[in-house]
Amino acid sequence: MKQATSALKRTLDRLYATRSATHLANDPLSFCHRYDDPGDREVAAVIASSFAYGGITVILRSLESIFARLGRSPRSYVMAFDPQAGMADFSGFRHRFHDGRDLCALLWAVRCMIENSGSINDFFLRFHSSAGKDIGSALDGYTRAVLAFDYRPVFGGPEIPERSYFRFFFPTPMAGSACKRLCMWLRWLVRPADGIDLGLWKGIRPAQLVIPVDTHIQRISGYLGLTRRRQADWRMATEITEALRRLDAEDPVKYDFALAHLGISEKCNGSDPTLCRSCTIAGICPKNPGIPS
Repeated sequence: MKQATSALKRTLDRLYATRSATHLANDPLSFCHRYDDPGDREVAAVIASSFAYGGITVILRSLESIFARLGRSPRSYVMAFDPQAGMADFSGFRHRFHDGRDLCALLWAVRCMIENSGSINDFFLRFHSSAGKDIGSALDGYTRAVLAFDYRPVFGGPEIPERSYFRFFFPTPMAGSACKRLCMWLRWLVRPADGIDLGLWKGIRPAQLVIPVDTHIQRISGYLGLTRRRQADWRMATEITEALRRLDAEDPVKYDFALAHLGISEKCNGSDPTLCRSCTIAGICPKNPGIPS
């Protein structure tokens, strides 16, 4: 068991070292790197992560259309944001089942967070315990608080309409969701700056992060024996994270970006022998066990 764990760590450490600017350019996190100011970066992170679902080409196209309107300072844009003018600006916007009104509600929520606490970091820390094992309870508190804002300027009434997909931006572990986009958002902001992640936020330890489970992480983690679960839910996310803690207790989700980009950028699907032969995790992956690590 110890030998297998050592082999897995060696392989994933090599994989971590393969992360590149090419991978970053093919990731929604790239939009945060367009800005130097930490306030702009944390606002950009909320927006970019919220729309990080679906195919990567569609995600990047949708985000490009949003950030083109936000100008040189996303924080300045949201602090002056007028929902009525915003709904005119974004009237033609659509990302899968989200429309311009949902986007405007998100921008309004960001403005409310900053007005409430001075920064999104300080708003989130209201719900976070430095003694907690992970960020699960903080996410529950955070999402409840965001959904409780007065959205009258966007929706015409204080309640979010039942037909709105705005709530999709703010799932909760309490309801069993894997909270992929929220966990990814926190990884971007909390992990140390390493050319990929931003290292902006204080008050949350990288050890408390939970891996964002997308379709690539779900599949590849299954190959590597990091999870035996079949449903991509909060229990799977914490199970994978716990397995990664055995490799790096202080920074378990450091491997997330590289593992996800095996699928996103390297097109790993577990069934193409040509790709398997050159894959960094060949030798520990049962899809190609014959190639030594």
